[in-house]
Amino acid sequence: MTDWIRRLGTRIKATTIAAALMTTATAADVAAQERIALIVGNSSYTTVSALDNPTRDAQLIGSTLEQIGFDVTLLIDATQTEMKRALSDFGRKLRNGGADTTGLFYYAGHGVQSFGNNYLLPVDVELNDAADLDLEGVEAQSVLRQMASARNRTNFVILDACRDNPFIDMAEFDSPGLAEMKAPTGTFLSYATSPGAVALDGTGQNSPFTLALSREISKPGVPVEQMFKQVRISVLDQTNGLQTPWDTSSLTNNFTFVDAPRETPEDLAARQLWTSVQATRDPVQIMLFLRGYPDSIYADEARTLLAEAIENELADDTVATARPEPTGPSDDEQAMFDAVQADPTIKGYEAFLNAYPDGTYSEFARGEIAALTTQTNTDPVGDGVSAPDPAPQETELAMATEQERSSVPNVVKFDLPLVAPGSVIDGIILSEVTQLSPAFPPVDGLPEEYWKEVTCANCHEWTRDRLCEQSNVYLNLSAQKSLEKPHPFNGALKRNLRQWAASGCQ
Repeated sequence: MTDWIRRLGTRIKATTIAAALMTTATAADVAAQERIALIVGNSSYTTVSALDNPTRDAQLIGSTLEQIGFDVTLLIDATQTEMKRALSDFGRKLRNGGADTTGLFYYAGHGVQSFGNNYLLPVDVELNDAADLDLEGVEAQSVLRQMASARNRTNFVILDACRDNPFIDMAEFDSPGLAEMKAPTGTFLSYATSPGAVALDGTGQNSPFTLALSREISKPGVPVEQMFKQVRISVLDQTNGLQTPWDTSSLTNNFTFVDAPRETPEDLAARQLWTSVQATRDPVQIMLFLRGYPDSIYADEARTLLAEAIENELADDTVATARPEPTGPSDDEQAMFDAVQADPTIKGYEAFLNAYPDGTYSEFARGEIAALTTQTNTDPVGDGVSAPDPAPQETELAMATEQERSSVPNVVKFDLPLVAPGSVIDGIILSEVTQLSPAFPPVDGLPEEYWKEVTCANCHEWTRDRLCEQSNVYLNLSAQKSLEKPHPFNGALKRNLRQWAASGCQ
């Protein structure tokens, strides 16, 4: 069983922090910036071909806009009088709203172009001569005039009205689709298909364009230009390239229909911690993150990464198990190493390395030389200089322990107090180390409630065999760097563990 599996199986006694729910813009959020929409859907024509979807399209867009803070006026199967009256009211609302008001006009139904002008057809249209079109229809340019009169900064005109020509017998209407209009300053014009092309009414409950629009317009934090681009991509995909939505813009400000989610302090903490944990790919740190932020937006990603890390660890264990066990030291090497351990000096370890440069304890000897040279170890430094005496003990066991420790310099045994002057583990029995609390977080950025004044037993269930297995790791070349990494008890514990392993975990 690998070390990380043991750590993953331990108990962590801490209170779970619930991540705050992400919030998006609502009608209350945009109260200071009024949003006004006029939605028209015409399907039930009396003198020209009826259409299946425009009324459903208008209802879908109307309900979608209401959900994101628009004051919506919805017209279904409107006559010319109703459409013109609604346009007049729409313009008045925009003018009363002021410069920061956002206006949106949406139309689904029949539309035609004549002499470069676009006309939206009410359901009661009766056209016998093309010259009467401006008398029977509603000129699309009148929508732009109402918006321009309000002098507000942001307006949208969306036309899903480029279907087949309902007046096929009139030669004057030989140009299909709608003509491209110029967008007044501060206006975004969107067409269901490119100028002069025909849009599909759709085989489902809604047209491909309106269905895509209702889906994309609700996504938070997406700039309007990017949003309409996604609509275009979706329609092209749904129609196999037969329909290409078109838009033209003269907007002078940035605009999103739905604000990006707000980041709470808990969200910020989760993001910062996840950035650190994600880079380590350490199963234990990922597990700790999930314990702290199980409902964060990073939780699913963390679970996926944890599964990958576990799989990699298991694969590494399989390879390690397949390797032949290393041979132990010869009797002569063991005897010389024991002698150096009894009198640990730089010269002694150097002599050992001269005799056994690639021996079992060679890396350990090099590490001791480095520590003795910089005088950073907690062992006696040799040459007549002894480590500070431990504090006087009051029990017979402590007196016996003191005698044994003085007879053999820095003997590390499972049931003897450790020698680590200046460290919190000084005088602590190795078997009781996990009852201490760490001096700093074992995982960078881990909230204090998960480690401060919490014993290490919450994260480690050390038995003697498991601790010995871990301690032997510090004798290997690949683990030398581990001795330099920060530890909640600093390097003193690691060096004592290495010393204990070198003596056979007695």
